[in-house]
Amino acid sequence: MNVTFSAEDLEFRDEVRKYFETEFPQDILDKQNRGIPLPREDVVRWHKNIYEKGWAAANWPTEYGGTGWTPVQKYIFSDEQARANAPVFLTFGVGMVGPVIYTYGSEEQKKRFLPDILEFNTWWCQGYSESGAGSDLASLKTRADLNGDHYVVNGSKTWNTLGQYADWIFCLVRTNTDVARRQEGISFVLIDMKQPGVTIKPIVLLDGEHEVNEIFFDNVKVPVENLVGEEGKGWTYGKVLLQHERTAAAHVARSKYNLRRLRTLAGESIDGGTRLADDNIFMRKVAAAEIELKALEYTELRTLASISSGKAPGPESSILKIAGTDLIQRIDSLYLEASGYYALPYVRDQYAPDFPAADYVGEGTETTSALSYFNNRKHTIFAGSNEIQKNIIAKHVLGL
Repeated sequence: MNVTFSAEDLEFRDEVRKYFETEFPQDILDKQNRGIPLPREDVVRWHKNIYEKGWAAANWPTEYGGTGWTPVQKYIFSDEQARANAPVFLTFGVGMVGPVIYTYGSEEQKKRFLPDILEFNTWWCQGYSESGAGSDLASLKTRADLNGDHYVVNGSKTWNTLGQYADWIFCLVRTNTDVARRQEGISFVLIDMKQPGVTIKPIVLLDGEHEVNEIFFDNVKVPVENLVGEEGKGWTYGKVLLQHERTAAAHVARSKYNLRRLRTLAGESIDGGTRLADDNIFMRKVAAAEIELKALEYTELRTLASISSGKAPGPESSILKIAGTDLIQRIDSLYLEASGYYALPYVRDQYAPDFPAADYVGEGTETTSALSYFNNRKHTIFAGSNEIQKNIIAKHVLGL
C-alpha cells in the first residue's frame, strides 16, 4: 500500500502541526500532559476551537459541513492530534448520532440538529446498554409507547458516558413487543436530557472519576418528530452507528503516541538506576507491540479509503475494534510494568473510591498507570464486546 505523502499532503501536515503548536488552546495541552482531567468548559472550548478552524467533521459529507479531506489527510490529522497529545474528539455527536441523522433523518431533523452537533453547541450522550442488555443489546427493555403526537418513554440505560454534561441523548427503545425477532420493534429516538422525568445516577469508577452514569426515564414525553427514520428500524440504524464507533475505537494514532512516549521514558535513568531501554526482555515486548500497531495502522488506512469512497464501515470495523483495543491494553500493561511500585495509588488508612494526589506513591504521571490500566479494561467491552466482534467476523467475513 502506497502511503508516500505528496507535496500537498506534507503541506497539510505542516499546517495541522502548526495549528496544534500555536492555535490550539495551550493550557488544555498542558493539562493533558500533566494528566489533569478536563472540566466541561475546557472540552467545549477546544471542540469549538477546532470547529472554527473548519476541521470538526472529517468523515461528514461536505454538504453537511464535512472537511472533504482525503483518507491520507484524515490519517495525517489524527496522527498530528495524537503527536501533540491533544484530547480525542467526543465521538457521540460528530462521530455517532450525526452520521445516523444525516443518513436516515428527515430534512427537518438535519436542519435542526446537525449545525449544533458540528459546532458543539449541544453535548450528546448514548443510551444503548441496560442492566440486562449489554453485549446482548437486543434484550433491551426500555419502552417508548406512542400516545398521540408523542412517545412516553420508561426504563433505564447504564454505562452512559459523560451523561452528566449532556444536553441530548440518542436512545434505542422498544416500540413493539409483538415481533418475530428481538432485533425488530426497536426504534431510534432523540431525547432532551432536560425533559421532566429524566434522572441521572452517577457511577464512580475505580480511578475516582465520575465518568459514567445510569439514566432513568419515568414517563418522559418525546415528540414523534424526534423519531429518526422509521419506527422499528432502530436496530439497523444502531448497527451503523456502532460500526462508526468501532472504527474509531482502534485509536491507532493515540497508541503510536503512547508507544513513542514509552520508548522515551525507557531511555531515561531515574535516580541513577538502570534504564529500561537496556532491558532486552522489556524492549522486546515494546517492539512486538510496535509491529502489531503498524499492521493495525495499514488496516485502518484501508478502511478509511473505503469510507471515503462512500461505503459505510462494515465487518472490518470489528477487526479494527478487536486488534486496536487489545493493543491499548497491552500498552497499558507495559506502562504498568515500567512504573512498577510508583504506579500504586496508596491511601494511608484505607483504599477508597477517590485517591488524593498527596497519597500517590510516585510523583509524576506514572502514578496514574495502575488506574489507567484498570479503567481501560473496558475497551474490549464497550461498542460491542470483542467476543461479539469475533462472532460478526465469523458470520460476515468467514461465512460460518
